[in-house]
Amino acid sequence: MESKLYQNRTFDTVDYSDQSLSNTEFVNCEFVNCNFSKSDLSHNDFLDSTFKNCNLSLAILKNTGLKNINFIGCKLMGLDFSASNSFLFSMNFQDCLLDYSTFIYKKLKKTNFVDCSIKDVDFSNTDLSLSLFKNCDLSNATFQDCILEKTDFRTSKNYAFDPSENKIKKTKVSHAALAGLLEKFDLEIE
Repeated sequence: MESKLYQNRTFDTVDYSDQSLSNTEFVNCEFVNCNFSKSDLSHNDFLDSTFKNCNLSLAILKNTGLKNINFIGCKLMGLDFSASNSFLFSMNFQDCLLDYSTFIYKKLKKTNFVDCSIKDVDFSNTDLSLSLFKNCDLSNATFQDCILEKTDFRTSKNYAFDPSENKIKKTKVSHAALAGLLEKFDLEIE
């Protein structure tokens, strides 16, 4: 199958929902108000691109390249980012809905999550060192065997993780969140 290349293009209000898109490379592209819900994006590469106000919920990302991607105001519910290509994997999220997504075994160093809903997301075995969670809701997010060194959680809420099961050197947390870090000890904190 012949591969396609799109460079420096803007895709506005395109409906890719329930469709399969493969063997395509998007370089420095912008996707605005596009619907990718339940689409199969396997074996595509996105490089230096931005998604604004797009819906990618339940899209399939098997071996999808996501390199230097910005998601702004996007709905990204139930995405399995762990199935995507790990080579040069990097992205940032602003004002996004990421609930029920999975990042297991991903390297997310220096990733910014700003004003996002990150409920019930699985970050198990993820490297989140030097990442920023700014004004995020992390209710029921799983942090197991993660690298959280120098990660900043100070302005976020509802996060809990076991300090003995994660690398947390110089992790930044708020005083209000200390109860979530001591949850496993069943302490009564007043």
